[in-house]
Amino acid sequence: QVQLVESGGGLVQPGGSLRLSCAASGSIFSINAMGWYRQAPGKQRELVAAITSGGSTNYADSVKGRFTISRDNAKNTVYLQMNSLKPEDTAVYYCNAVLTSVDSWPDKYDYWGQGTQVTVSS
Repeated sequence: QVQLVESGGGLVQPGGSLRLSCAASGSIFSINAMGWYRQAPGKQRELVAAITSGGSTNYADSVKGRFTISRDNAKNTVYLQMNSLKPEDTAVYYCNAVLTSVDSWPDKYDYWGQGTQVTVSS
């Protein structure tokens, strides 16, 4: 079985910073893209940032210049450094990985973490 476990959410004041981490574990053959999505109350889940195995990145316009995604391929871990946080960044943040498990090879599937709450408020 494959699991994605997130950590690092919490309550922060506007202008503050948080760092999210997500570690993939289990019978993994290879990981392609990893990314972060978020879902605010009453809104659809949206892409925040994504990174390929080669290090190419993609960001939502709303977070460009404030958030940085990175990954450690040796640890199957993706990070999201969030700076200059705004109240509108408040949401549940979900980790996503497109990967091939030992059981599913050669097919790739989407896996999701359980979500971590980020609240930006004074």
